Amino acid sequence: MLDTLRRFYHPGSDDASPPSGAKAWRVPYLREHAETPFQVLIGTILSQRTRDETTDVASERLFRAYPTPGALARAPLPRLVELIRPVGFYSTKARGIRDCAKALLERHGGKVPTSIDDLLALPMVGRKTANCTLVFGFGIPAVPVDTHVHRIANRLGAVRTQSPEETEEALRQVVPKELWVPINPLLVQHGQNLCQPLRPRCEACPISELCELGEERRAAVKGPRRAPAPPRKGAARP
Repeated sequence: MLDTLRRFYHPGSDDASPPSGAKAWRVPYLREHAETPFQVLIGTILSQRTRDETTDVASERLFRAYPTPGALARAPLPRLVELIRPVGFYSTKARGIRDCAKALLERHGGKVPTSIDDLLALPMVGRKTANCTLVFGFGIPAVPVDTHVHRIANRLGAVRTQSPEETEEALRQVVPKELWVPINPLLVQHGQNLCQPLRPRCEACPISELCELGEERRAAVKGPRRAPAPPRKGAARP
């Protein structure tokens, strides 16, 4: 399944963007733009409840002015607010990313830790941000779950969960560890382009035949949905 999505969105290469002439699918912010673990960490904080395009612009301005934890920790708060506007909750995030940079200096010598517990202890860092930092900053297997991953995993029938936190735990149980790293970028990209919240484009989806929602739509099921079946073991396998 993941291999199918990879070939669909990135033809000709497992990791590259589509070749010249291919459809220009939207690419998640972290998939292309963050270059260091520090940028991944801070960029993920900025991306919370913010469109990728806005995160990209704000992050570029921020890191051009304050590229290191030391520089960011000393930055004037009004200047940070100016740089990251208009990301969502920019005033709160400006203070939070500066506090996060200070904590990196005080607790870790300015380096981003690779322990999930150490990451979660940093200001403004929840499970999604911590897992994104491990995956995109270090290539360490983890399962970052945002709204796209949560929605699609449930639509596929891979999990039966009510929250992103439950989805993370469930995916860790049913998905082989060697597939943890590509889960987030591929499902986020799929959610941005085809498997959207309100109007999923099942007719164009390359994995609709493996998806419970796709099956129901093809069968034109009317009325209440059938009783949910147990999660499919190995549903996220390629």
